[in-house]
Amino acid sequence: MDHNFSILFLVFAAAILLYAAVLAITKNYHMLPYRAAVSVKPKDPERYTFQLAKAVALVGLAIGLGAAVSWWKAAAGIVIMIARTIVSLWLGTKIVKN
Repeated sequence: MDHNFSILFLVFAAAILLYAAVLAITKNYHMLPYRAAVSVKPKDPERYTFQLAKAVALVGLAIGLGAAVSWWKAAAGIVIMIARTIVSLWLGTKIVKN
């Protein structure tokens, strides 16, 4: 029962990574949430979806890494998760802009 946080966030990270994989494989622009799809009108929707899948996978990996570290020490895992998520979001904006 000491590792509830780790297990919950490992499952959450796996779900995010699964969504990113499905986005990358199908390249289906309509799999994005409606509010996100309405606000962006890309010239090449398939390429945009693939780039967005990379950014989503980065965030999923950051959460998974934080959850894995929190298995050992919860406070360190939370700090790593927050820091890596911020860096992943920044890198994600760079990836999607290209």
